[in-house]
Amino acid sequence: MPDTPIRVMFVDDQELIRTGFRLVLLGEPGIEVVAEANDGVTALAQLERLAGAETGCDIVLMDVRMPGMNGIEATRAVVERFPEVQVLVLTTFDLDEYATGAIQAGASGFLLKDARPTELVDAIRRVVSGDAAMAPSVTKRLMEQLRVSGGVPGAPAAAPVDGPRAELEVLTERELDVLRLIAEGKNNGEISGELFLSESTVKTHVGRVLAKLQLRDRVHAVIFAKQHGL
Repeated sequence: MPDTPIRVMFVDDQELIRTGFRLVLLGEPGIEVVAEANDGVTALAQLERLAGAETGCDIVLMDVRMPGMNGIEATRAVVERFPEVQVLVLTTFDLDEYATGAIQAGASGFLLKDARPTELVDAIRRVVSGDAAMAPSVTKRLMEQLRVSGGVPGAPAAAPVDGPRAELEVLTERELDVLRLIAEGKNNGEISGELFLSESTVKTHVGRVLAKLQLRDRVHAVIFAKQHGL
């Protein structure tokens, strides 16, 4: 149902941080905080509980540095066990290893904890709607790393830029246009304006691109596109 609220869980070992997130989202229409956890193991147990109660969870705001199971390990476990749940990783550390680690683990976004409340809310809505959310500073350096290394460590090897790109042949010309614009970091509204299509049509094209290339989300579509020279 369209009026179903976005159900959010916070995972952070600092209670003060969790309280701050809760206060930011308390007055936001269409967003409901359904659980909190102070480490990865507790987060997985909470997701099991929510699934069993049919309450569910749409997105987890995941800290990176936590005792026991850290945020990267927890993200990987969430993606494997609860594929319908999106993960937005939040950290105070603007370091490439965390960005790449989170993306490798299946996170749909990466945001710094000093982001403004409006940026946090916007990131939550974007990720749940199927878009991606990346801190600008992280995105810039991640794309530079992709250019230098040819891809995120651990990701499937890409075909040479000037060689056969059989994986891209499954896409129509329009879908290829959409993938190129996704790789430039454009959202559905911007793609709509550039290609003179309705946003609903763009959303359909994005869904087909992700399905045909077997990509989890737009973040991984960006990586795929950069690896394939787009």
